[in-house]
Amino acid sequence: MPRTLPAFTAPGRFWRGNLHTHSNRSDGALDPAEVCRRYADEGYDFLSLTDHFIGRYGFPIVDTRPFRSARFTTLPGAELHSGAMANGELWHILAVGLPDDFVPPAVADFRADPAQESGPDLAARAVAAGAFVAIAHPQWSGLTLADARALSAAHAVEIYNHGCAMGCERPDGAALADLLLTEGRRPTLIATDDAHFTEPDHFGGWVMVKAEENDPEALLAALKCGAFYSSQGPELRQVAIDGDMIEIECSAVTAITLQGAGTAATAVHGLSMTRARMPLARFRASPFVRVTIRDAGGRRAWSNPIFL
Repeated sequence: MPRTLPAFTAPGRFWRGNLHTHSNRSDGALDPAEVCRRYADEGYDFLSLTDHFIGRYGFPIVDTRPFRSARFTTLPGAELHSGAMANGELWHILAVGLPDDFVPPAVADFRADPAQESGPDLAARAVAAGAFVAIAHPQWSGLTLADARALSAAHAVEIYNHGCAMGCERPDGAALADLLLTEGRRPTLIATDDAHFTEPDHFGGWVMVKAEENDPEALLAALKCGAFYSSQGPELRQVAIDGDMIEIECSAVTAITLQGAGTAATAVHGLSMTRARMPLARFRASPFVRVTIRDAGGRRAWSNPIFL
């Protein structure tokens, strides 16, 4: 039997959502109602508003329930901060599905202090409270591998952050995620906007989550079990391992790339490709393989890793 990912075996359909968004409840430009309206009108199925959870802004976990509709829903969330990374700067940790009674850390502003709760401890508390937790924008943050190792509670790594692409050309989380995967960690991979609406930082990266309903609890459960892929536009329709081959089905693309540990990688190129069957011989020493596809416009989509 071919072995595949939960995104392609779970019951239900795909729902498009953004997991990293800011409003004027922290450092964004728009009020929460307008942020939700814009995402809904752009065809998104769900959104998590993740304002900065620090004292300067009153530790917001914004109630977005009034902005739900029959076709659009929201998940509560926040971007958490506390303690210093190796570079001395404050941790940035994404928490989706965070309860509104989550106890704030003692963080007044965007400054790290040795007396603060550590980032790894804060992430562990968020997971224990029921949140889906991700390492936010590792390239922009200057996150080290030691930092990432310490954040052992995280479910995911941001493989792409659109705001960091637009604002500083540091959008990537792939290198860090691959190092964690090589060491035996099993993070999933999310693409996000990190939208503030102060520059063209919106509608550029999202998750496609497989669930039976566009319901906050169903979406959160699907995120935690890895039943999703991430995209800037292209669609992944199947990723399955069959013996010593991997089969990929997708929307029309010009490149299909497999990535594994170290230098293990291979790609096929063409015009309007919608499927590929590729050998896994190059990945015999790798504990995982993942798929990236790219369309003619340069937009990508990323699978979660399959463990070999």
